[in-house]
Amino acid sequence: MINEVRKAFNENFKQEYYDKLKTDLAQTTGEPCAFRIAESPFFIGKELKKEVFDTCDAIIEQLWNIDFNGIREKFIPKNLQSPLGMGKPHFLAIDFGICEDGNGGIAPKLIELQSFPSLFLYQALLGKTFLKNYPQIPKEGFHFFFNDLNETSYLEELKRVIVGEEQPENVVLLEIYPEKQKTRIDFWATKQALGIEVLCLTKVIKEGKNLFYEKEGKKIRINRIYNRVILDELLQMTDFKTDFNLTDDVDVEWVTHPDWFFIISKCIMPLLSHRNIPQSFYLNDFPKDLDLSNYVLKPLFSFAGKGINLNPNLEFIEGIKDKHNYILQSKVKYSPIVKAPSGTNSKVELRILYTWSDAENRLMPVINLTRMNKGDLINVSYLSNDDWVGSSISFFEN
Repeated sequence: MINEVRKAFNENFKQEYYDKLKTDLAQTTGEPCAFRIAESPFFIGKELKKEVFDTCDAIIEQLWNIDFNGIREKFIPKNLQSPLGMGKPHFLAIDFGICEDGNGGIAPKLIELQSFPSLFLYQALLGKTFLKNYPQIPKEGFHFFFNDLNETSYLEELKRVIVGEEQPENVVLLEIYPEKQKTRIDFWATKQALGIEVLCLTKVIKEGKNLFYEKEGKKIRINRIYNRVILDELLQMTDFKTDFNLTDDVDVEWVTHPDWFFIISKCIMPLLSHRNIPQSFYLNDFPKDLDLSNYVLKPLFSFAGKGINLNPNLEFIEGIKDKHNYILQSKVKYSPIVKAPSGTNSKVELRILYTWSDAENRLMPVINLTRMNKGDLINVSYLSNDDWVGSSISFFEN
């Protein structure tokens, strides 16, 4: 937190700035955002910034010591494994709660991580629109892009990762009923920025090992899939009929390969160690003398806070049949750090988004996603009826 920047922002806030922000986003993407947008960004000073990225670096370093093939065999049922080569993970999202450190300060605490694409194009648009409509946001000395990227080079980076060497018409963003998804504003932003089609899984045509889609009466070959299908959602749809399944042996490039959804996820958190990583245990192998009141129960492969139990007890745990699909994670205490006009401060969750750089042979931080709330779960699906909550972005001090 940078108190003087926050103070200046709040003192100069006007409802008209916020209204114009939402109007601009809706006009740019073609419809209002389906989730709440917070009135304010979050401002991060140099000290917290260093702690965040030191922790990210430590996490990524430990990733390459993990037996990914072993994780794949342990956690992905054979019928859900794709026969295609996995390659490198194209994306990584590392989620931190901005928490009390126990000494009167704050620290980023790892909440979860996922090798799955997030709202890359929406976040760039959101940051730009905040700057356009809020004159009190500093125009110099702060950034929401990382790695010296700017609006132009960031878009080039996303094109390189998602479109690659293909023509945009041969690349599709794949989802389940994309027009019904809460995150659809990002789909439309991606289509506009990259020129690729947004396609429902039901619209994919499979002929042998080749995939196609129809547009204006023309059948177009799919060579590359920007995969946004969340398997947790797909597996719950019992009557969902398609010509093509994610596990089919087809002639296509995945961005990113479906198996990474499982492999780099909450399932590896018990294998990571750092001062900012809360202790975790697999539910089928945790110390019997563990004080459960200090732990939260999480399913390994769910999104948007589904299935989380903030106050698990032994009776509840014993009723779970698939214990191998859950972890117990040490509780953290979010700091109510963002001063809000209502007098009830907001809590923050920060997501650092990475893309895979072939040139540098590493995962590279490119942008951030930020969420604010005043309840127990920091997620746009669990918002309190208040101000200063919802989807946002952080501006980092240079």
